[in-house]
Amino acid sequence: MKIDPKTFEGFNRVLTGVVVPRPIAFVSTISPDGVLNVAPYSFFNVVSYDPATVIFSSSRRAGDKQKDTLANIESTGEFVVNIVVDDIAEAMNMTAAEYPAEDSEFDIAGLSPAPSDLVKPPRVAESPVNLECKLNQIISLGEGSHAHGLVIGEVVLVHVRDDIIDGHRINHQLLKPVGRLAGNMYCHTADVYEMVRPVYQPEASLPTDR
Repeated sequence: MKIDPKTFEGFNRVLTGVVVPRPIAFVSTISPDGVLNVAPYSFFNVVSYDPATVIFSSSRRAGDKQKDTLANIESTGEFVVNIVVDDIAEAMNMTAAEYPAEDSEFDIAGLSPAPSDLVKPPRVAESPVNLECKLNQIISLGEGSHAHGLVIGEVVLVHVRDDIIDGHRINHQLLKPVGRLAGNMYCHTADVYEMVRPVYQPEASLPTDR
């Protein structure tokens, strides 16, 4: 089967169904009026570590309402990415609805805002990893009802719960991150295996007989 993204009905479900599993950025922001917001985004990843840079994409509008996360970041230039784990998956899902801008999803989902060190938006205290970020730029994608903003942010400080880190290694069995599939489907990431990356050795590739 060959699929043209521009003409295939429901292509979004195909694309999000094959690019899986995706990590979830649980993005907390604050409005210029001081209203706290937190919302999940699975179009999310890390793209470099020097400078430490993450990206996520958000639609600009939901119906006739502007997306609060994107509007807040454009206004303040700051946000926090909180990593979604098994223990807060249901709370994360509660924040995915489009609530009025004056309502805080922290209250709706029963989550606790914790002070950040270098940015104004709070962290989600229940998340074991929080990435404090400063906005680098927002790239506009699409048009009309399909308009998105690709947020590029520099990570300026990372909070990691002590029990899940040893030196520079993260214990994923203790972290228990949640992966996003398609539609209403998610996955646990506890079933892992190791595959050692090969190292090219020119001398090992030379023929033995000449």
